Amino acid sequence: MDSRALFVLLWMLLSSTSTGIKLDGNGYVDITIAISSKVPQDNTLIDKIKQMVTEGSVHLHKALDKKVYFKEATILVPPHWNSTGFDKARTESFEKAKIRIDNAGSDEPYTRQYGACGVEGDYIHFTPNFLLKDAVAQPYGPRGKVLVHEWAHLRWGVYDEYSETKPFYISNGQVEATRCSKSIKGRIFNLTDDGAFEQCSTDPQTSLPTKGCTFFPDRSQNTDGSIMYLPSHDSVITFCQASEHNYEAPNLQNEKCGNKPTWTVIFEDSVDKDKLNSLKPMTSSPPVPTFKVVQRMQRVVCLILDVSGSMSTDSRIIRQQQAATHLLRTVIEDHASVGIVSFSTDANTLSQLTTIDNDSTREKLIKLLPKTPGGSTNMCKGLNLGLQVLARDNGDALGDEIIFLTDGEATDNIGDCSLKAIASGAIIHTLALGPNAAKALEEMAEKTGGKFIVSNDVFTSNQLMDAFASLTLSTGDYTNEPVQLESVGIKTSDWFNGTVSVDQTVGNKTSFVIIYEKSFPSISIQSPSGSTYNQTQMSHDIPMKTVTFKIPGTAEPGDWKYTIQTPTLQSLTITVTSQATRADVPPIIVKTRMNQQFSDGTTPMVVFAEVSQNYRPVINAEVWATLESQTGKSQTLQLLDNGAGADAIQNDGIYSRYFTKFENGRSSLKVRVKNQDGQASFTLPKKSGAPYVPGYVVNGTVELNPPKPPVSEEPLEVGSFSRTATGESFEVAFTGTTPPNFPPNQITDLSAEIQENSVLLSWTAPGEDLDQGTAKSYEIRWSYDLQMLRESFSNGHAVNTAAVSPLVAGSAEKHSFNLSFTIQNGSTLFFAIQSEDKEKEKSKSSNIAQASKMIQATPDPATSPDPATSPHPEASPYPKPPGISNPGLNLTVIVVSVCVVTMVICFVVAITTWAVRRRKHLV
Repeated sequence: MDSRALFVLLWMLLSSTSTGIKLDGNGYVDITIAISSKVPQDNTLIDKIKQMVTEGSVHLHKALDKKVYFKEATILVPPHWNSTGFDKARTESFEKAKIRIDNAGSDEPYTRQYGACGVEGDYIHFTPNFLLKDAVAQPYGPRGKVLVHEWAHLRWGVYDEYSETKPFYISNGQVEATRCSKSIKGRIFNLTDDGAFEQCSTDPQTSLPTKGCTFFPDRSQNTDGSIMYLPSHDSVITFCQASEHNYEAPNLQNEKCGNKPTWTVIFEDSVDKDKLNSLKPMTSSPPVPTFKVVQRMQRVVCLILDVSGSMSTDSRIIRQQQAATHLLRTVIEDHASVGIVSFSTDANTLSQLTTIDNDSTREKLIKLLPKTPGGSTNMCKGLNLGLQVLARDNGDALGDEIIFLTDGEATDNIGDCSLKAIASGAIIHTLALGPNAAKALEEMAEKTGGKFIVSNDVFTSNQLMDAFASLTLSTGDYTNEPVQLESVGIKTSDWFNGTVSVDQTVGNKTSFVIIYEKSFPSISIQSPSGSTYNQTQMSHDIPMKTVTFKIPGTAEPGDWKYTIQTPTLQSLTITVTSQATRADVPPIIVKTRMNQQFSDGTTPMVVFAEVSQNYRPVINAEVWATLESQTGKSQTLQLLDNGAGADAIQNDGIYSRYFTKFENGRSSLKVRVKNQDGQASFTLPKKSGAPYVPGYVVNGTVELNPPKPPVSEEPLEVGSFSRTATGESFEVAFTGTTPPNFPPNQITDLSAEIQENSVLLSWTAPGEDLDQGTAKSYEIRWSYDLQMLRESFSNGHAVNTAAVSPLVAGSAEKHSFNLSFTIQNGSTLFFAIQSEDKEKEKSKSSNIAQASKMIQATPDPATSPDPATSPHPEASPYPKPPGISNPGLNLTVIVVSVCVVTMVICFVVAITTWAVRRRKHLV
């Protein structure tokens, strides 16, 4: 087969085995729906999932101009479910699934969104209760339509068109409910705790309804949009388009997407935009989706380890041995099966698949790890033999895992065997040790749902240990998985000291692993209560230059202090891992990734780190990311959760930062999280998801939905904790000779407030380069016309910003100014900002902030009636609640009616008297 034919075949096979969602014609395929292993077996749940997707396919078809539907979906059930007719899982896994079924703090459906408008979300979350109990799902809408709402978040990166934080706003002097489209009608009432309705009152500071007031839509109305606002309404079947979009509504869709309609984002900015614009509407109803139900049983792993001659460089062979030992001793779970293969000029089976049933089995496998390098790098021999080892338990490698480590370019043609490896159905994790590992390693990991991680030869980076520690395969139950508390290194001839915080969520199987480069150091570890442990109480593996201390039982919560002294200049590293203390309390976990695995340097990259505990965000933690190239050059960024710059939502537990200082080649990603000052806390998730609708107005009466279960809004203290996490590696390959100059980041949190005749603007300062450094200047403009300001920023009215000097990126900016005229009562003004750097590069225009001046008329005390003797006036202009009478209003009506009747009688008498007198006069 010639090279071109081989390339075509490789491309076809790689495309057909991709683990990501894609469009096949008009139908979406490769949709994985995973059920967490924390969910008890209930086969009805499978039926409900199929029903939701089938109904959702019909709604999706209607919503998007009959262009697309759900064609195929795979349901991954937990390992502990009785396997009755379930197929064996291939590359499907819980963490790679884009739709997840799991228990959480509430039953609200939502989508986890990391990035900017138009960027794919991370996953959709449903609870078993939402799928199984109609009373739970009812307030959100038909499950199929709710799925379409969440799909728009996930696939097309749009945001919600309602707002729980800003449910009302003022437009042209009138109070409006935040909604899209504006044609949706309803009434505003306050629903008390005992289920009664009250008339809403007005906040004198904002002129908006007070907290607790709710907009109840009319059930009887004919409007087809929008699914991102009200999927529960029967008539709503599509997304808002330009002709009906509510550009003024203070919702996330307008804020994050530059006031663009949902329809516009889907067809102009989403990952599917090109295909959607080229697809023609289907001429018939979509076919029913097809489903596969698959199951992953106990974990089966084969280590395929490079022992070629180049592995002798920079002590790579011993570092491989140290990291693989950590994997076998700490990371691989009980009851998993593990095989070991080594390769160089030839390949050898060091261990057939062996089930880990005790610590003795682990140690036997560790002793079999390769120790001596030599020969060439025949990757195909290693891959093929590893697949044979995996096939010996049940005849194939479907759903099994390969951990493939190599440091060099293949001596053979890896293209000859990568096709077979990908087609085997195994998940392939690939580790590139050094700068010369083959490109095919990335492709195998990407196409099989595995992880691709690079490690350089800098001893203190501890990258290879981190890489092996990250190779878990979660089933959704994190109580059974190791959590890395610390991973740090140093080169010193003196002291190496530090603190590791063990919090209440971890403590079982806690171990400290110290690796030294040359000579055995002096080691001391102190517990929070003051107990001290030294190296005599630790195990020492001299050939592997490793010292291990396993804390017996459950580790005492608090700060554990380590002190290491070396008289010889050498590199030292320490790795600390633990597991959940209780099976019913998941640990705090950290997940990190880049927004893309490859960049040509023309667009910025974003670093993400999610800190959470059982889906609850952990906020106010200290989060630092280290990005290290294969040459050893590293950069450190503090990640922020401030809702500005690269961060999409403030205080959602997702910490972000732009990364712009690129270096050609592969780089690794590592995140360290600390909370030793007590600032971090748990909070309620901030979600993109279908809204809970408390009720509808039907024939003038509000019919309530089942009440939403209460959830405590008080943040909970976390206590001291520490975590580290390793993300998949990424690569930069410049298209030009020098990296581009990036402008300041777009301001996305601009807010405005009118205070008498002045305007107060608030925002988070951008940087010189995106969200780093300090911008040079600001340009602020305003208009009465939102659309004009949105479409042509430069045509807005300029505000004098000569006295405004930008603060360093991330700072809170506030600027108050007077306009050149008196702001009239009832006016609504719109504002936007651009910033500029020293190279005169301008940012995108900010989100558009709006402010209204609404002054309530104040009665004259001299002429106002005495409230003690007069009827109480209506509290607000909003409609009277159904079934509630107003005695004051009734008395007023009676008095006015009597006066009107009296005046009419007087008028008639006067006319009659005048007519009689005139008649007498004429006579």
